[in-house]
Order: sequence, then C-alpha cells, then structure tokens
Amino acid sequence: MIFPCPRLAIAALRGGGGKTTIALSLLAAWRGAGRILVPFKKGPDYIDTAWLAQAAGSPCYNLDTFMVPAERVRASFVFRAAPPAQGALIEGNRGLFDGADEAGAHSTAELAKLLGAPVILVLDTTKVTRTLAAVVLGCRNFDPEVNLAGVILNKVATARQEALVRATIEGHAGLPVLGAVPRSPENHLPERHLGLTPTHEHRAAAAFLARLQKTGQNHLDLDRLWAVAQRAPDLPSNLSPWPSEPRTGAGRVRLGVIRDSAFQFYYPENLELLERLGARLIAFSALTDEKLPEVDGLYLGGGFPETHAEALAQNEGLRRGLARAAKAGLPVYAECGGLMYLGRELILKDRRYPMSGVFPVSFALEARPRGHGYTVLSAVEDSPFYPAGQELVGHEFHYSYPVDYQPEAVRLVMRVRRGHGFDRGRDGLVAGNVFGAYTHLHALGSTRWAESLVGLAGAYAARAGVGGAEAAG
Repeated sequence: MIFPCPRLAIAALRGGGGKTTIALSLLAAWRGAGRILVPFKKGPDYIDTAWLAQAAGSPCYNLDTFMVPAERVRASFVFRAAPPAQGALIEGNRGLFDGADEAGAHSTAELAKLLGAPVILVLDTTKVTRTLAAVVLGCRNFDPEVNLAGVILNKVATARQEALVRATIEGHAGLPVLGAVPRSPENHLPERHLGLTPTHEHRAAAAFLARLQKTGQNHLDLDRLWAVAQRAPDLPSNLSPWPSEPRTGAGRVRLGVIRDSAFQFYYPENLELLERLGARLIAFSALTDEKLPEVDGLYLGGGFPETHAEALAQNEGLRRGLARAAKAGLPVYAECGGLMYLGRELILKDRRYPMSGVFPVSFALEARPRGHGYTVLSAVEDSPFYPAGQELVGHEFHYSYPVDYQPEAVRLVMRVRRGHGFDRGRDGLVAGNVFGAYTHLHALGSTRWAESLVGLAGAYAARAGVGGAEAAG
C-alpha cells in the first residue's frame, strides 16, 4: 500500500540563510489556506521545531540520521506524514550539502534523497545578482540525485534586483524562481545565545507568525510550490518507527515532566516512548508549582534555567522537595538544563542562585559554547540507568560548565568519545537513582534511558506503596 504525500525540503547555502523564515511563512500561509501539513526539522533542534509547530498548528518532528538509523528516520517520516495529514514540510539545517564529513554524510541533501523530497533552495540576495545563477547551477550539478526543484529569493532589495536575479537563474540555471521576499526587519526572528528566542518567551509570537503568513501569501508562489510538492513520489503506508506495540495494563507508573519556559526541550518521541512503556506523564512547572507532585520518577529536559535563575531559586519548596525525594531513591533522568537544576548553584556574573543541590556541583556560563554538536558516550561502569559498555549517540549545546566541585566527590559513569560532555572527558553524573548528562538523546535512536527510568519508577512505586508521595512531601 502507498499513499500520496506532497512534500518539500527547504534548504539554503549556509546556516542563517533564511530557511526558518521561509519555512514559517509557507507553513503559516498554507495553514491559512486550510492545508494540514506536518512540519519536520533536519538535525538536532528544539527551538526551531517549536516555531515550526506553532506555525503549522501541528507537532514538529526531528529527522537526524546521525542519532537515528536511516531506515528508522524514513519510517518516522512516513508514520507522521500519513493521512489525515495532507503533506509535509522539512526545514533543513546549515548548507544544503553540509554534512559530518567530506562526503556530506547526514546532510540536508542526503535526507532529501532518503525521503524523496523535492528541494527548494533559499537564496540570500544581499549585495549579489548574476553570481547567484552560477551558484544555483553549481548546486544543481554537484549531486544530480538531489531533486533541486526551484529557488526562493530572500532579502531582495529592489524590484530591479529581483528581475535581474530571476532572469539569470531561470535562464542560465534552468530552475524556476518560486518566490521573492523583500528585505524587512519585520521578518527577522529574534535571537540570543542558543539561537532563536523560544516561542515560550517571545511575547508577540502569534503576531510575528501572522506577519509571516502575509509574507507567504504576498511574496511566495504558493500554487506553484504546492504543485512541486505534489510531484514527490508516493510513500509506503505500512511503516512505523517503533519496533513493538506499546505496553498496556493497569500498573502504570507516574512520571513527572517539568514543562515550562525554563525547561522546554523535549523531543515528542521521547515523551511518546515513555507513554508506550507504560508511564503516565504528569507535567508541572519548576517556576510556579511549590511542591513536587506525587510521582514515581522524573524526566527533566533541557532549557534555559539561566534566564529563569531568580524564579527557580525563589521556588524553595520545589527545590527542597526534589532534593528530599532524590535522596529517598526517586529515579530522575536529566539532560543539560535539567542537569544544571540538579546542581548546587547557578552562578551568573557575580550572583549565585541556589538550585536543588542533588549533585555537589555548581554551574557557571561563559560567552562561547563549551559543547556544541554530536556526542558519542560509552558507559565505563554499571549504573542504575546503563550497564557498562552501553553506547549513547546524541548531541549537546551548552554554554554552561561545572565549577566549585571536587572530582572525587562526583561519580561520572560515561566516557566521552565525541563531544565535550561534563568535564575531563567524562559525562553522566550519578547519585543514587539520579542520572544527569549534557547529552540529549532521541528516543528513536536510544531507548535504554526510557526503559530504565520506567523500570526504576515501577520499583520505586512498589517500595513506596503509594507511589512515593511521602518522599516528595
């Protein structure tokens, strides 16, 4: 069985070339026209995906062949893009052919070939005209297996520039120009140290997307772009990224998940996996909830504790409740920002903000990233979450680093084979049933963390009898 799946991959010549602006404009405009599209983001990313999800009115999913085997990436795409969805839009990352090596492994181009997606190339026209035709021609000839189907001009200065660039690209490179977006400060997405400002913290996110919807309607050739999307080959309808059916039954454990503007980095598949394993997820806020809810375990994702340090510090009830519960054996799995919250203090310039104190480590920030990119870790000893020899493939992006700690006072169970990690070639702090690391994992590439968390939570609930409520009090 197969099904039609109109789809496009939005690419550019470099990072910061306008892919996100164009992708958001397309999604918002097509949503306004009544089209139901599923958005996808190539590579590890949380912030762009939140914007894409809000523009589409649908969850956004990541596609990454470094963290997840290629066949499972394809299965995930098919599974998510199937009806009732009417199509899919994939935003690439970096430049079209930029990958992990000289062969372009894991690039946007390779992903587009894997998914049979026509590519639309976004071109920044700042201070350039005819040369863009040569660039497009080079991209078209560089890998003929990539279906480069058209271009969109971005940051166009004048009507004369648009006419000249359009004529030379269509005449010399043989590709249609399917939109021309004028240069405008209103189209610029706000940025800060980790990239775009998250939707949770952008007070005018809805208004900004409304402006981009008009940009799409007024400056993109929506009908011709949709016709290109419809020419994508049909997809098989019997693929699923999950190897087995979800667990069922009455003995569901309760897992707390901090979800607020301080902690917002969760892949949808990670939460879905926990539920498939039998967990009932209980969302709460580290900013406003003064007590730890009655849970059997915790999953603390990444985010921006540094921009909410004062509010996190002021919520003493939750901080102390989490510390007591962890000491009593509550299983906790934390990534990056969640790891920082488990530390003793967060140091910002000359101020110190108390955190939960589960780990005897403080964290500070610097102006440049300490860790940025893919990671590969190996367990050097057994821990409650991973056996010795377990390999993890993920990613990290953090400006924070550990300070004010004694190496002999912390247990680090993972050796960093690629990346930066926590410190001194290690990552993976363990204290009792608590695990924290800078590495983020994707559920389709790694399931052991979730299986361990749900298993430990079940054992904790059985010991506590009433689900650990007394430890969290």
